[in-house]
Amino acid sequence: MTDAPATTPSQTVGPFLSIALTWADGPELVAEGTDGAMTIAGTLFDGAGAAVPDGLLEIWQADPDGRFPHPDDPHGAVENPVLRPFGRCLTDDEGQFWFRTLKPGRVDGEQAPHIDVSVFARGLLQRLVTRVYFPDESEANEADPVLCSLSADERQRLVAAVEGDHALRFDVRMQGEAETPFFVV
Repeated sequence: MTDAPATTPSQTVGPFLSIALTWADGPELVAEGTDGAMTIAGTLFDGAGAAVPDGLLEIWQADPDGRFPHPDDPHGAVENPVLRPFGRCLTDDEGQFWFRTLKPGRVDGEQAPHIDVSVFARGLLQRLVTRVYFPDESEANEADPVLCSLSADERQRLVAAVEGDHALRFDVRMQGEAETPFFVV
């Protein structure tokens, strides 16, 4: 009788994000001093409530008119000379991230202004996808089809909090009681 082969030790994915997924412009979708610029900052938390120091967040958004510089935009692809619609930010040692951007407009007249967020972190085999909505858009948020598909508590977790002049806070919790709602895409 032969001995059974030893099992392969388990491993998590990463941390390789800071090596493989750098982005030249990083979290700055608009230049400092741009009229209407705002920052969205937060912390990425794991299921135990600990900050994730080796994560990465990406955002994709419409411009202030609700248009994307993409051929699939039903209104036609339009480049905005001020706003780059994509940003990427690595979390720091305390799990913090930030983006400087402009508030997007309503998309297709139905969707409230929002920013799409992808989360990458150790142990994730696929990205997590969520959205950030704006606290000063209550009427649009109440009519948004994506937000309306969630419970009141889940909707609240997708609306950023005002943190100061031109500053919002949006923490991302990957698991647990206050888990950020994530979408299958």
